[in-house]
Amino acid sequence: MLKRIAIVEDDATIRKNYADALARGGYEVEAYASRLVALPAFKLRLPDLAVIDIGLGDEVDGGFTLCRDLRAMSTTLPIIFLSARDSDIDIVSGLRLGADDYVTKDVSMPHLSARIAALFRRLEALRQPARAEDVLHRGELMLDINRLSIQWRKQDVVLTVTEFWMIHALVKFPGHVKNRDQLMREAELVVDDNTITSHMKRIRKKFVAGDAGFDQIETVYGMGYRWKAG
Repeated sequence: MLKRIAIVEDDATIRKNYADALARGGYEVEAYASRLVALPAFKLRLPDLAVIDIGLGDEVDGGFTLCRDLRAMSTTLPIIFLSARDSDIDIVSGLRLGADDYVTKDVSMPHLSARIAALFRRLEALRQPARAEDVLHRGELMLDINRLSIQWRKQDVVLTVTEFWMIHALVKFPGHVKNRDQLMREAELVVDDNTITSHMKRIRKKFVAGDAGFDQIETVYGMGYRWKAG
């Protein structure tokens, strides 16, 4: 049975382009122009994954409201924000409301498809018993590759798919410096230096939120980042 993806996007051209591309990728796609149209449909039947814009017509933050409603209906439904808004405030707000990932509209279709596939893999992994060989332990850190989940000092650290793979790149070989290109390859990104820096700032903030003394991620100026060894 095909996975069903819902797209909630007020721009008709963008909505059709993404819907057509995902349908070509083998998904069943339902497209909605507004929160007010999408929400009744979701109450009747939830999709397998939702891709939501933030600004929906006259509702400047309608996507945020819809995300909150969807998360109340299901704690496991994968939700991706797809928005032209790329400020840290919008990204953090979206993730705090329960979205699993946040990508901007300049994203390539292969990149978006990779994010979607990764979230479906995580959903399937959550239904399976964890396997020892899929888990990395680095001191107080536990990273589960199949579940795309991370714990620091036995507390969950909620990361986007992109952020998870960036951390994975660092903790695979503690003490080794990973440069921008290596981090992009790991996370399947094509971005500039400033975007990598922004990702790392958000990742640090998430660890520090649970542990004020967290300092495992080091910036090696002019080179990249590393996870402290030992």
